[in-house]
Amino acid sequence: MDKIKENINNIYWTLKENYPHEGHWWPTTDVDAQNIKYGAENSSLEDNRKFEIIMGTILTQNTTWVSVDRALKNLSKYTNFNPEGIIAFIEDDPDLFKRLIKPTGYYNQKTLYLKNIAEFYISLDGKTPSRKEVLSVKGVGNETADSIMLYAYNEKEFVVDAYTRRIFSYLGYVSEKVTYLKLKRLFEDNFEGDVKDYEDYHGLIVEHAKLYYRNRPYGVGDKILSKYKIS
Repeated sequence: MDKIKENINNIYWTLKENYPHEGHWWPTTDVDAQNIKYGAENSSLEDNRKFEIIMGTILTQNTTWVSVDRALKNLSKYTNFNPEGIIAFIEDDPDLFKRLIKPTGYYNQKTLYLKNIAEFYISLDGKTPSRKEVLSVKGVGNETADSIMLYAYNEKEFVVDAYTRRIFSYLGYVSEKVTYLKLKRLFEDNFEGDVKDYEDYHGLIVEHAKLYYRNRPYGVGDKILSKYKIS
């Protein structure tokens, strides 16, 4: 095992030791489907939660999770996150829908993207899509596609975000200008974890980065991972 491969795996276990966590990293709301206007009688709770995760991946683009959480809670008063219900909501009362997701910004654009992804989800008819198929939906880029594949469909696609780039450029594994796909390949070629470990690694990176990588210069005070610097 070369040094980079060894370190990428050891960083994961070091983060797990420092940030104990049980359960799923991607949060969802708890919605009672019985008293919702834009719901569906025959939809399953499991499908609704899956689609809520997918909606969250769209809403979190260019904003913080705090804002996404507010938007999802706003929506939960009107929908159980059934895709048919979301489309009906957008078509019946687009102004209200946009007001509810306004905390996430870009609400006109995101309303369109949410309708696109809802139509795509329905077209799958329960089938798990490929990453390429998800990327074909307007409004879905690399990070969103990988988040959908990993958190909604439990497929091994490593999610790269700005925090990942900041941490691993600070440690010397990549440049700050590394492309998304190159950094994604670095993890997928070297990290030996399963799907749950992929979820955990991404969540742990976010938790750690909130403490040490929010502002420049990145990494100040990061004694937890500094021992893994290679340059």
